[in-house]
Amino acid sequence: MKTKNNILQDPYLYIFIIFLVYPFLPYIGKYRSVGTELLIWSIFALSFNLVLGYSGLPSFGHGAFFGVGTYAVALTLLHLTSKDVTISLILAAFFGGLFTFFYGFIIKKKRGIYFSLLTVAFSQILYVIGFRWDEVTGGETGITGLQRGGFLGIQINNPITYYYFVFVLFVITLLVIRKISNSPVGKVLLALKQDEKRAQYLGFNTERQVWFIFTISGIFAGLAGGLHGLLHLSAFSDTLHWTKSGDVVMATLLGGGLANFYGPIVGAIIFISAREILSSFWDNWLLLYGLAFVVIILFIPTGLLGIVERIREKKHFEQFNNNRNNIGSKNTQEIT
Repeated sequence: MKTKNNILQDPYLYIFIIFLVYPFLPYIGKYRSVGTELLIWSIFALSFNLVLGYSGLPSFGHGAFFGVGTYAVALTLLHLTSKDVTISLILAAFFGGLFTFFYGFIIKKKRGIYFSLLTVAFSQILYVIGFRWDEVTGGETGITGLQRGGFLGIQINNPITYYYFVFVLFVITLLVIRKISNSPVGKVLLALKQDEKRAQYLGFNTERQVWFIFTISGIFAGLAGGLHGLLHLSAFSDTLHWTKSGDVVMATLLGGGLANFYGPIVGAIIFISAREILSSFWDNWLLLYGLAFVVIILFIPTGLLGIVERIREKKHFEQFNNNRNNIGSKNTQEIT
């Protein structure tokens, strides 16, 4: 059971408070669409980190499942019902998971560069379909003019209402993914990341674990894509492009997803903030973002929260040595 001090030290509490009061913060609170985008990208990055951070699998086509969720919401609102988004979000998560389920079955035995290239190839296949299939996806012009409607009878048309709607889904997503990462499945994934052969010798079916976690990741990526479509009330083929996958990889690594569970959230905040602030001053802002990414990869491969983790471990180690020395000194004094 967690003590009061442990609860206060949990970053989840502070993340919860920051996002809870975001719409009321001075100056930045009025940009509610940006806050909603932060929450959506946090969901996307957390889902992606199950594959990269916990399993060590470099998926460079995860944007495809994000885009599938976006189109699932758009097509549902366009052809089935525009009054309620409940069914559309369920279908977004379902199709995100369905695509990763079948695709995960194909690539579950692949590792390294083969795994990466196959994920990129799959995302580009979906991108071409989305870009060319005018009758269904709208092709280059996409699908626009959507209406948000309500969710289980609750109207979410208002920007602040939609913000808190996404906030609730973000909290649920974070809790579920954290539960998975702390479960025996999460421990097996970490073992797979460190040494897959040893994990297999211990009796674990690593291929099945990869297939499972890939599917779970796709469900939440599809949900994030669906929420993105509802935020912008549109769906375009660029959400399926490999560059969307590159964005979530960069965000996850910058924040420190390889070292800390909350790294993807930090990375998502940095990415969206940089995009909104730097792009207003300079059209080529991605140059600075790319340089920062290179510096992180070369000199701080565990990301920003990786630095925090190292400092924390160093303090714990020093405290342990001090306690051991104090105990040794006390025992020596008692003997003398």
